[in-house]
Order: sequence, then C-alpha cells, then structure tokens
Amino acid sequence: MHAQLLQPAFNDPVLDAQRGFRAALKALAGPGSIQSLHASPSLDGLAPATYGLCLALLDADTPLWLAPSFDTPVIRANLAFHCGCPITANQKDARFALLAADDLTDLSGFDHGNDRYPDQSCTLLVQLPDLGGGAGLAWRGPGIEAEHCVTLPVVDEFWREREQRNGFPRGLDVFFSAGHDVIGLPRSTRVIRTHQEPV
Repeated sequence: MHAQLLQPAFNDPVLDAQRGFRAALKALAGPGSIQSLHASPSLDGLAPATYGLCLALLDADTPLWLAPSFDTPVIRANLAFHCGCPITANQKDARFALLAADDLTDLSGFDHGNDRYPDQSCTLLVQLPDLGGGAGLAWRGPGIEAEHCVTLPVVDEFWREREQRNGFPRGLDVFFSAGHDVIGLPRSTRVIRTHQEPV
C-alpha cells in the first residue's frame, strides 16, 4: 500500500463512526427518509455519505465487493487502511457491495441469505448522482406510516432484480447515497407502482 494514496477519514473516529452507524440504522428504520452524514469526509470517487457509510459499517469481518468504477487504488488503499475490510473479487462472498447507478441491472451474484441465516445476506451501498429525479414509486411496510413516495434515479431493472431476490426474511438491504445524504431500503419494504402492482 502506498502511503501517498491515503486520505483523511473521520476527524473523531469513534464518535463520528457511531454517528454514521446511527444514521444508517435510522435510514433503514425509516425507509425513504433522508439521513445526513455531515461529519463524513470525501474520498476521490466516493461521495461523503458513501465514504461515511463505509467507515461506519465495514470492518475486518465484512468482505467488500467493488464495482469496477470504484475499484481504484485510492479507494482500495483507504478502505483497507481505515476500515480493515477484505476486498473480494467474488460477489457471493461479499457482505457489502459498493455499486453505482450503472451496476444495478444484475444482482444475481450477491448472497441474499437463506431461511436459517437471513442476516448473512449482502448489503448494497449504491452511490447515485442525486436522491431525486427518477420515477415516483410508493414505498410501504414497517417504519412507514402509510406510504412514502420516493423518486430515486435508478433503472427499472433494479426493482425487478430486487423483487426476485426478496423472499422475506431473505433479501438485500440497500443504502442509496448522494452528497452527504443517504436513504435506506430494507428488504421488508414493498415498492409499489402508482397502479398498485409491485415493481
């Protein structure tokens, strides 16, 4: 690892990681609501919220798979140094995966858990250019009072791929990030088109 590739992480590693972890939990507990990670630094190629989620969630026990657009020497070096997470080339072994908007058309390689160990599924960290501007979809389920209209700019194929792999309690949990903000999509959330059919 080249020391010149390393960039700053949290100013207060313990406190800021705790804040980031709490924000991630709140994002999953309130699907569709935006949480902000103000203390997060940026890293070449990663938005502050994406990097903050990595710093808060990844450790030596969470193998990470990087989409090609994130598989850079700077990202590899900083996540290995600050998080200690092993980076795997095998999607099936990943507990977390770092994806961009262009990487959402095929989720078949990721572990979506099993009935005995549903918690061993992969969590997707999806960096988007923005958390709005896409087609409006209604989110329903635990943590949502009635329904939440969310307009994430992601391709329709993603919703179909997610639906095929979400046989609760199995499924993929997702964090969408842009800038300093994050939205959580747990496997328990149903995504509905306006004409009431699941996506």
